[in-house]
Amino acid sequence: MRTSLICGAVSAIALALAAHAQAQTRQPGLDAMADMHKPGIYHGFTLETDLSRKDDETTGRWDLDGWVGGDINKLWLKSEGEVTGGKTEKAELWAMYSRNVATFWDVQVGVREDFRPSLSPLPGVPAAKAHTYFTTGVEGLAPYFFETEAHVFVRDDGAISARLRQENQWLITQRLIVRPRIEINLNGKDDPALGLGTGLTDASIGIQTRYEIRREFAPYLDLTYDQKFGRTADYARLRGEKPTDTRLSVGIRWMF
Repeated sequence: MRTSLICGAVSAIALALAAHAQAQTRQPGLDAMADMHKPGIYHGFTLETDLSRKDDETTGRWDLDGWVGGDINKLWLKSEGEVTGGKTEKAELWAMYSRNVATFWDVQVGVREDFRPSLSPLPGVPAAKAHTYFTTGVEGLAPYFFETEAHVFVRDDGAISARLRQENQWLITQRLIVRPRIEINLNGKDDPALGLGTGLTDASIGIQTRYEIRREFAPYLDLTYDQKFGRTADYARLRGEKPTDTRLSVGIRWMF
């Protein structure tokens, strides 16, 4: 009888120790799974910098696009601009709150700051000045994998404008990638100081070919054709500029 009791007690202790060991083994796995689903702060930025040369002048260009945040809510930052012959032709800085509202689609709202461009003033027209814009729009992936940005801007003096941009990625190999793109800009009213007409002001078509030495580092060639329309083209001619421009740039694409 005593032997049976002792055997039963030993068996119970052994079962308890085995259950405890199994729980200890499973716990790290459960903790890891729980950590995977915890909300976190992430980021993703792409910076493109390139140079081109035309008419004995060098043009430097930059384009920064990226975000910081979680799966639903993000701070989205953008900056782009051009410097030709030491003069800033264009410089923009965006800061927007971005919220995911559907698969692959975010709604965005924020501000855009345009720094003073180096435009030759027209006779009798005040020099161009910096402006701040209220910005709202959407960014996401359209059918056939077209990355799409569509934004409306309300300037600090009430002027309204809009921009649509689409691009795609064609993988020739795992490292060689071709990226076609198109961008159009529209303006709500005539603005001689900034050299903008009403309606469709300008459009840009480009194709970039890059080779990803690493995903974070890729040299590229970029061919771009720009076209101004209507009064915007007329203002360019009055400043002694051509309403069309084609350039071939060499640059580097960074991801971080």
